[in-house]
Amino acid sequence: MNRLQAELHRLYLPHGAPSERQDAACETLSLTGADGRVRAMVVELAQQAGWDGVAALWQGVQDDLDLPAPAIAVSGIDGYQVWFSLADPVPVAQAFDFLEALRRRYLGAIAPKHIRLKPQAGDSAAGQVQHARLVPARQGESGRWSAFVAAGLAGMFADEPWLDLPPSPDAQAKLLSRLKCIAPAEFRLAQDRLRPVVSPTSRAAASVAAEPAGAGDGQDPKRFLLAVMGDPAIEMHLRIDAAKALLPYFDPTGVFHATPDS
Repeated sequence: MNRLQAELHRLYLPHGAPSERQDAACETLSLTGADGRVRAMVVELAQQAGWDGVAALWQGVQDDLDLPAPAIAVSGIDGYQVWFSLADPVPVAQAFDFLEALRRRYLGAIAPKHIRLKPQAGDSAAGQVQHARLVPARQGESGRWSAFVAAGLAGMFADEPWLDLPPSPDAQAKLLSRLKCIAPAEFRLAQDRLRPVVSPTSRAAASVAAEPAGAGDGQDPKRFLLAVMGDPAIEMHLRIDAAKALLPYFDPTGVFHATPDS
């Protein structure tokens, strides 16, 4: 196994993937394990999506989600790919849901038709999984190549997202050697941060609606504000605003009154 093959196995191939053949072409190996789980997750952005979306996704997962930097590749055909590596494999559905959450958060301004998320369940046969082709690889009769590229240089490929010649295996291995797999704890934290956030207004309304019958009118604004002020899940500045709005209804002893003092 050469350096590039070793790095591809370390980052993206299922645990236990064949590695005994020194001349094995990694691009022909499956990214889906025999148990249906994956370690590689790929966001593909067509050329029409431009470089800005790739850059926003690449930087955002590091700044907002505290994830290791993913790899960036040119597809050799029509755009870019962003490759995420998991230390521990996950089911295809879980991987797809994570990528979909990333798409909504960082690529919402890009038409979905210009984005492909891999892996995903195939339509033609039960249990079939559609995944990306491992990089680097020669792309059909065009003779062009996919390749991993340095983040600082990736923008230069916006008009021509391919290499005309096969990339150096040692250079590709050097790029990949700097990358880290996403640890299970990091992945769980990122999933939590990507979950849809219930708005404070909706949360408070649900809290009021859940009060026992006879507790009063659920639409009463004072009770609504009390629900906001007392909900630790709501951002502190909103709870403070609710408290300020309720101040006229409290006397100095902390007793609540139905109407403000005159």
